[in-house]
Amino acid sequence: MDITPILSKNALSMRRSQIRDLLSVATRPEIISFAGGFPSPETFPVEDLKKIMQEVLDTEGAAALQYGSTEGVKVLREEISRLYKRDENLDVPVENIMITTASQQALDLVCRIFIDPGDVIVCGLPTYLAALQSVWSYQGQPYGLRHNDGLAEACNVLCATGKRPKFIYSIPDFQNPSGETMTLEERQYVVDVARKYDLVIVEDTPYKNIRFSGETLPSMYSMAPERVIMVGTFSKTFVPGFRLGWIVANHDIIERVIVAKQSSDLCTPVFNQMVAAKYLSSGAYDINLKKTCALYKRKKEVMVNSFEEFMPKGVTWTNPDGGLFLFLRLPEQFDTRELFDLAIKENVAFVIGEAFHSDGSGKNTMRLNFSFASDDKIREGVKRLANAIRKLYEKYGI
Repeated sequence: MDITPILSKNALSMRRSQIRDLLSVATRPEIISFAGGFPSPETFPVEDLKKIMQEVLDTEGAAALQYGSTEGVKVLREEISRLYKRDENLDVPVENIMITTASQQALDLVCRIFIDPGDVIVCGLPTYLAALQSVWSYQGQPYGLRHNDGLAEACNVLCATGKRPKFIYSIPDFQNPSGETMTLEERQYVVDVARKYDLVIVEDTPYKNIRFSGETLPSMYSMAPERVIMVGTFSKTFVPGFRLGWIVANHDIIERVIVAKQSSDLCTPVFNQMVAAKYLSSGAYDINLKKTCALYKRKKEVMVNSFEEFMPKGVTWTNPDGGLFLFLRLPEQFDTRELFDLAIKENVAFVIGEAFHSDGSGKNTMRLNFSFASDDKIREGVKRLANAIRKLYEKYGI
């Protein structure tokens, strides 16, 4: 049966994740993969969780295994509020926090309540692929900007042509895929533009607490809580398998998102929420996060040092102060789609940078993850990638 004629327009607008498709190749045992956004298994607090899970079952077993409220378990929302107070001196009321099934659901729900077919959202070039997927799935149109300082002009043009953006999407800390971080001045500029054009900002913060050097910068939410929707997750700082994320926003937005989530999954698993709340309150989360940051700092340094040793001329890269990724650029004339095939033959994988560009640009770029592979495999993988790049150069007589 051909179901195409009866599919919804939303379904027809959905696009496959190039990252997920690449992972089917990159997970072969002989391949060193820099493709996924996987945290290191070394950071998973398995022994702590064994004890905490048993404690939750012993003391709150019936409640932990039951359905819960759509907005999330209150004790976990209280712990998240406490984190914001400690880390940013932000007073975030519990009622302004909603738990989601990872931050991807949060992004999807935000797109669901704001985007109609043809609506424009403003984002970076490059930006997070799965956020673009959510926009496309509701027939939205991402308008990508290479530089933040063009935001005011872009909004002016869009508004003048009747395409006032529904929101600005930004990852200000250790952006996926580039690894870059917005300065304080850049954050304030985005907030000022949003106020001028009366726009919402969606501030995605999955990597904010994975900072291993430099100074922590205030969130845009702290600058304009009335118009910023802040999205967070424990997937990178705790365990990805629990699929726990959250939204921080004003009351009117939270109420709309709650209704949207009710038709999606009713509630996020209560047991996972209760375990996470006890883990945070025990102090183990803070201890483990420090170890995670130290581990990722070392891994990033191994990768950057390996670039400096092995990469041929013309290759440049970002050098982030946190997060899980960095971005490589080849000379403009090269296409990393072609490089990917050569790299697989060398048994190393990455994600092509074009996937993160809503306008199809970025063909000479690629994203590499440094958090997952061992130090030895990082070094060997970079060596293999450099060999593949040299073969690409040779093919074109360079």
